[in-house]
Amino acid sequence: MITAADQPVLAQFVSRLLRLDPNAVVRLRPEPGGPGYAWAMLPFRVLVGCRLSQPPPADVTVRAADLAAALTAGEVGELARRDEVWRWPLPPSAGRAVEHIPVGEVRRLAEAAARTVRQAMTEGVNGRAVGERALRDALLDHVAIVVTGEDGERVEIPQRMVQALVRTGLLEAAGDRVSTGPVTLATDGSGVSTDTESTDAVAVRRTMAWIGISSRYGSAWYRPISPLRMSRGVDG
Repeated sequence: MITAADQPVLAQFVSRLLRLDPNAVVRLRPEPGGPGYAWAMLPFRVLVGCRLSQPPPADVTVRAADLAAALTAGEVGELARRDEVWRWPLPPSAGRAVEHIPVGEVRRLAEAAARTVRQAMTEGVNGRAVGERALRDALLDHVAIVVTGEDGERVEIPQRMVQALVRTGLLEAAGDRVSTGPVTLATDGSGVSTDTESTDAVAVRRTMAWIGISSRYGSAWYRPISPLRMSRGVDG
């Protein structure tokens, strides 16, 4: 199911994922015109995709815990399919890069947020104690990055997306994943190809209602909830 070259990459990703959600599922999906991705939805509503060098043989959803156990044992064959539990749409395409942010700056923002949480939990905010959940929600909603494209388009990246990319290990290399070649990012057969993601830069991307931050090793996508959609169920 997973090539030997991609196994350390996926093992790191799934290990990080299980720390955030022990009940997570992973969708292994070949991409038309590109390699493949391992997709997962994080508890704080950010979709993350770990880029694979080779496409998996089929579009299949499995339990992250089952996948982790198989990777640890070195026996990644047929796993029990859980396709019925995948409920989330994927970005319609890789879209377009609006701006590029140094990887070091993304790390700095994530580390600063972690320090803020530790300090607030210890000292409170303005002398008042703050509940952990309220603090977490405020942190995730905080706009960490604002970029403006050449056409004047403003894109706001909340801290939840920064945390998603960093905490799932998608800013760093695992095994032999470092590559200097161009990256293909396609999720609908559109064959969108870029060479802007590198080991030093993260691209801020936009496609329809989705906003994304994409590294050499994967991406985090978020679809802000519009007030007009709040009363509706999950849409595709």
